[in-house]
Amino acid sequence: MTIVQLEYLVAVDTYRSFVAAAEKCFVTQPTLSMQIQKLENTLGVKLFDRGKQPVTPTEMGIDIIYQARIILAESEKIKEIVSDGQKELSGELKIGIIPTISPYILPKILHGFIEKYPQVKLIVWEQTTGQVIQQLKLGTLDCGILSTPLQESSLIEMPLFYENFVTYVSKHSKLSKRKSIVPDDIDIEEIWVLNEGDCMREQVLNICQRRKSTKGFQHFEYNTGNVETLKRMVDQNNGATILPELALADFTDKQMDKVRYFKSPEPAREISLVIQRNFLKRRMIEALKNEILEFIPKRLKNKKKKEVVVF
Repeated sequence: MTIVQLEYLVAVDTYRSFVAAAEKCFVTQPTLSMQIQKLENTLGVKLFDRGKQPVTPTEMGIDIIYQARIILAESEKIKEIVSDGQKELSGELKIGIIPTISPYILPKILHGFIEKYPQVKLIVWEQTTGQVIQQLKLGTLDCGILSTPLQESSLIEMPLFYENFVTYVSKHSKLSKRKSIVPDDIDIEEIWVLNEGDCMREQVLNICQRRKSTKGFQHFEYNTGNVETLKRMVDQNNGATILPELALADFTDKQMDKVRYFKSPEPAREISLVIQRNFLKRRMIEALKNEILEFIPKRLKNKKKKEVVVF
């Protein structure tokens, strides 16, 4: 059994294809298949059901692949010890981030991070919470920036800040007549919300404390995963929506006139840096964490007088 064989094993499990795994490992498909076969012969078990498409691990294979990922992570830590002994951070940091956070954080921190750590290449994917969790477990992402808690025992959550939710209302909404609001003031029928399956949608519906199907308006149903689109729907089609507070950063005075804050305790979402339990690239991840915390306003770092909304 060799490290290379374990790398090929994990690659096939990750991509569920011998051809794709070979491409990612920069070897020919026959070479990769031969090494997997040798590993199976050594262990005396079949690791994959090759008759299924996509390729799937056998019951025994699932347990062995899980252990292989641990072994590979531990072996990478040896390289990390050497890297940590160097003065300058270098290498790639693969980050998954949900779309309701990325436009309000990434543009603010990228320039400063790159200036401080020019030898680090940030590779960022905007994905759903479920996709980021899956990629973290597979080891194809180094960290995620997500709304938490996730209830995932295999992952570690490092809370960064607590972002308040606010309402954004049109002049025709009854909410526009209020200086501040409570969740019971909201008519779910006039609220524009995100797509089914989006964690912020679930948080918004939990704030409203009503779980019925929400179409926004009786004769129109709109599905979007973009917070900015929700704002524009209010501007042009009336109604109201609920936004994360960082979305207000570039608002004009006219737009701020449409913002209504919740009374204390204000509903908020917990934003965390999420990593595997056997995570690597500790110095890079710590540097990313510090860069985010430098940008975040002090008031968002405090959980006091806030009610974290789960999803």
